[in-house]
Amino acid sequence: MQLRYKISPPDAIHTTVQLPASKSMSNRALILNALSLSTYNIRNLSDCEDTRVIIDAFNSDSNVFDVKGAGTAMRFLTAFLAGMEGEWIIKGSKRMHERPIHPLVETLTALGAEIEYLEKEGFPPLRIKGRKLKGGEVYLSGNISSQFISALLMVAPLMENGLIMHIEKKIVSKPYIDLTMAMMAQCGVVVKWAGNDILIKPQQYQAIELAVETDWSAASYWYELVALTPGAQVTLLGLHKKSLQGDANVANLFSDLGVTTEFVEEGAVIRHTKRKARKFFHDFVNEPDLAQTFAATCCFMGVPFLFSGIQSLKIKETDRVQALINELKKLGFILKETEIGMLEWDGERCTPVKEPAIDTYDDHRMAMSFAPGAMVFRTLNINNPEVVTKSYPNFWDDLKRAGFNIEER
Repeated sequence: MQLRYKISPPDAIHTTVQLPASKSMSNRALILNALSLSTYNIRNLSDCEDTRVIIDAFNSDSNVFDVKGAGTAMRFLTAFLAGMEGEWIIKGSKRMHERPIHPLVETLTALGAEIEYLEKEGFPPLRIKGRKLKGGEVYLSGNISSQFISALLMVAPLMENGLIMHIEKKIVSKPYIDLTMAMMAQCGVVVKWAGNDILIKPQQYQAIELAVETDWSAASYWYELVALTPGAQVTLLGLHKKSLQGDANVANLFSDLGVTTEFVEEGAVIRHTKRKARKFFHDFVNEPDLAQTFAATCCFMGVPFLFSGIQSLKIKETDRVQALINELKKLGFILKETEIGMLEWDGERCTPVKEPAIDTYDDHRMAMSFAPGAMVFRTLNINNPEVVTKSYPNFWDDLKRAGFNIEER
């Protein structure tokens, strides 16, 4: 039976939140720890589902790994296992088997890997016969998932001939590639990036004690709540101004939607102001995971928007662009995908559905970006709210601590 939450908001928001650790950094740290043969524990490792599937794979006695809906795990483990002696099978959820992986598989094959599609050509599940990769020179499009590039980067130092990667077209989610390289550098690996070319010579990782930052993506939902709530103040523990995460730009972006950020010793204090843009424009090519938060926020605030750079949203946990169009229409907002990679709301409204229930499409970010809408609509129903375990397992508990009433339906 489908679980549904009915969310009712408090009259005011004044709370302190312990945000989860970054799953992006946690997943990279786990791969780098394994590649460096490190015996150190990773500090502040995420306890979300996406990270647990990698931990489970490393602790498993089996050669069959189920990553469920974790796209990062699927991409990172595919590259990792391709260079590990043995025969492996990696699979996932129904949706994961619909998400293309052929750019990564084809590139790994060119570098010496042996990988077989077990069902549909170009998609998981995969059979991998792992061995030391030869490496060499490859061309890869920059407008696909940055996780493909990050996966290749992390295993490149252990290839016989290293790796020269030529990136073609505009790079999507470049900060995530920068994050990967910064963490590799912490482990002693030198990466040279000149123009569109990345060069990694054969070298060994150094085992160090890696530490994971608090998650800026998770912070975005609290920024949304503050933007929607006059007088609101939230202290977000563990956030730092100098972050390796590209989504730290959320602090700058929300300044146009009436949220100020003050960094203090324990984290960031965010406060509501009356300022709001007449129309919100942004290219999300570097922060695609923030697009749902801003689409929902702008609609709930009555601020028309035009987004670009969101082409990668169509191959995420769901087609996030279509999901936003569908669910915001239930609440009375008509969004338009004007062309691939662009989404607009020009202020057009329609009659809202009576007692709407927001579908989450097995996508954690749909649940969390819509939940703050309860501040505007006074009650809001969310279907399959358990999807938040993918990145922020304590999200609903944190809302309750902030004064929200959440009923199971």
